[in-house]
Amino acid sequence: MERHTRQRNAVLDALTQSGRSLMPQEICELAQRAVPTLSLSTVYRQLKDLLDGKAVVRVDLPGQPTRYEAPCELAHGDVHHHHHHFHCVACDRVYPIHACPGHMEDLAPPGFQVQRHDLTLHGRCAECATGMTAP
Repeated sequence: MERHTRQRNAVLDALTQSGRSLMPQEICELAQRAVPTLSLSTVYRQLKDLLDGKAVVRVDLPGQPTRYEAPCELAHGDVHHHHHHFHCVACDRVYPIHACPGHMEDLAPPGFQVQRHDLTLHGRCAECATGMTAP
């Protein structure tokens, strides 16, 4: 049975409340609001356990540090892992995009079989586009 500790709950809350993908240091800073003594090494241990239990998803974008996010839950309660991302080039935040252009077979060369695809949009998030400062 999985133990739910204050540290684990703080890490999960940081991920679910952020609405975006977070680096471990960002998770630690947000989770320390609930557990001030939380250390970065504890965050890494919690992330490992949460990844093993599929309670968090690893987000790897080319040229970027690894980030983590809470899985997207669909309206009927199923967990959906396939989605895409928006990377803000100004503040370096990464946000999930809850849409997909669909099958990519038409883009592949003749005779190739697409098994999966990843899509990352790059630009400025709403805060950066309007000149608001990021927290």
